[in-house]
Amino acid sequence: MSQMIKVGMADLNICKSPNAITTLGLGSCIGIALYDPVTKIGGLAHIMLPDSTQIRNNANIAKFADTGITELVSRMVRAGASRTRLVAKIAGGAKMFEVTGTAIGSIGEKNAAASKKKLRELGIRLLAEDTGLNYGRTVELHCDTGEYYIKSVGKPLKII
Repeated sequence: MSQMIKVGMADLNICKSPNAITTLGLGSCIGIALYDPVTKIGGLAHIMLPDSTQIRNNANIAKFADTGITELVSRMVRAGASRTRLVAKIAGGAKMFEVTGTAIGSIGEKNAAASKKKLRELGIRLLAEDTGLNYGRTVELHCDTGEYYIKSVGKPLKII
């Protein structure tokens, strides 16, 4: 029987096949799934903000794209994943509130852009994404297959 590991907001964790890992309620946040297809080790980070250097209270490294992705890679490599085989899929980054003239409206876009930039810097290939638009998502990374399930209210299940 496989287990579903939960990742909270501004949190990250890793898992191995046959288990799966999930995070709920991604709005403007990004769910970054990393996966090693050989060892079947996966990792998931629930990123809230793009850049830790812009925030004074930045002790929670999982909260930010720049530090969260780096930490996720480290944990996966310590668990036996190969850094050179890691691939990524991302979801979230929605524009949840229509706010004119403020930075809040575009935080989802910024999160997606910062996540992609960090993956490029680390040389991790982004295989697929489901980002933007105006609805929340719940995601699950299935470590046996590497499939990334995206569930949204009133929408069909999407697997990337």
